[in-house]
Amino acid sequence: MYACVLVRALPGKVRAALEGIRKMENVVRAFPVLGRYDIVAFVEALDFKAVNEASERINAVKGVKSTETAIEG
Repeated sequence: MYACVLVRALPGKVRAALEGIRKMENVVRAFPVLGRYDIVAFVEALDFKAVNEASERINAVKGVKSTETAIEG
């Protein structure tokens, strides 16, 4: 199962949040973007539960303000 996690970071914390997200299990790619979101992270996991857990871990990264996850079934 694949998901795209859209991340809003706290001001001045994009780089630190991105570094933390890139090191996480199930994150296959993550990069900064411009606009409403600051970071896009692509997650690959076995099932919905694992995607949800990855999204929650990303949301808990220091410097992350909020996340929104789009799941591809």
